[in-house]
Amino acid sequence: MTQTDLNSTHNTTPTLRDQVIIVTGAGRGLGAAISRVLSAEGATVVATDHDAGTADRTAAELIAEGSQSHAIALDVGDEAAVRSALDEVVDRFGRVDAVINNAAIDITLPIDELNVEDWDRVVRTNLRGPFLLAKHASVLMRKRASGAIVNIASTASRRAWPNASVYHATKWGLLGLSHALHAELRPHGIKVSAVIAGGMRTPFLLDRFPDIDVNNLQDPANVAAAVRFVLLQPPETVIPEVMVLPMRETSWP
Repeated sequence: MTQTDLNSTHNTTPTLRDQVIIVTGAGRGLGAAISRVLSAEGATVVATDHDAGTADRTAAELIAEGSQSHAIALDVGDEAAVRSALDEVVDRFGRVDAVINNAAIDITLPIDELNVEDWDRVVRTNLRGPFLLAKHASVLMRKRASGAIVNIASTASRRAWPNASVYHATKWGLLGLSHALHAELRPHGIKVSAVIAGGMRTPFLLDRFPDIDVNNLQDPANVAAAVRFVLLQPPETVIPEVMVLPMRETSWP
């Protein structure tokens, strides 16, 4: 490569236009916000959600705004379903450029009240799901020596509070998985990033904690903007981890 070629590469403005990006948990909350922000950048967003109706709604909203989108009902913890969804995306759009592992659930209980079935259900969505998406999507990305995987972590991956043992276990695990994959997949041209999100004004918190002070929370669009920022880095740069907190965050110093 000549110096002219290098200069040309460095001067190329990154874009998401025509990128095919899968967003899990896209039916509402942060997943819907991420879908809107990436779609506004010209990306083709594949909106996936365990709830088919909400995935359809997000995709329909993006299409109504003039973007290309597609909805898939997806249980991220089901390996066969993950592989089928990826096949569907490739058949329809020809490739997968990025995966945003956003889908997550929580069961807030003391450990003596948390049963094994609940533990397994949270682990299946929050940790097994991102593993499966990363495992199978990275195979496709390796063929093109490019791609991005963004894992939505939480301040729960850095600090603990009572009655959230399984959520903490999965988010700490997701952060560890993200950094491990950053090291493993980087030589193959695949960027892996963790976005550590502080509290947001989304149903994930508001539905379960109706007395929460919304002034301590941030707009999910702000976290979605951080995802966009990570994806828009030049080819020579990767951001392994970024934290996005509301100014009045109470779960972080």
